[in-house]
Amino acid sequence: MPLDVYRTLCVAFAAGYLALRTVARMDTTPHPELNHTARSAGAVGLGAIALIHLLDLQGKLSETPYLGIAYIGLIVGCIAAAGLLIRGDVRRGWILGGGLAAATLVGYAINRTLGMPSAMDDVGNWLEPLGLASVFVEACVAVLAAVELRAFKARSGSIQVADRAAATV
Repeated sequence: MPLDVYRTLCVAFAAGYLALRTVARMDTTPHPELNHTARSAGAVGLGAIALIHLLDLQGKLSETPYLGIAYIGLIVGCIAAAGLLIRGDVRRGWILGGGLAAATLVGYAINRTLGMPSAMDDVGNWLEPLGLASVFVEACVAVLAAVELRAFKARSGSIQVADRAAATV
């Protein structure tokens, strides 16, 4: 990967990470399932991932149908994950949304480095605008999901400790 591309990706990831850390800390509720700021940011990010892939869907269906079908699955999954976050099924929403975002990032990296069957045209094409937008949003959603799931796990652990303490009294 050329040095300029590497620098661009590093700056994009750093900016996304800092933005998401700020968003994750904006809502100071001790209950991660009630963190409306992070849930809203996650739902918007998942909607953006779905939109980016919807914009590229027609080309993928005609060039490489199996990737087009994967795009449809990703779009449906992102909408479902956003719905879970909005509805309040936070843990499942973050697991699904974060998993989809991370898997899509891995797929993008594979597509740009090794290529995929019948889709070798994108090897080395790191600076395509729609691709960069996709990488940025997916990285943001994946990091936000990881932060929120960690908070959710910490909250669940502290509840169990409190329950055990109450049981011994």
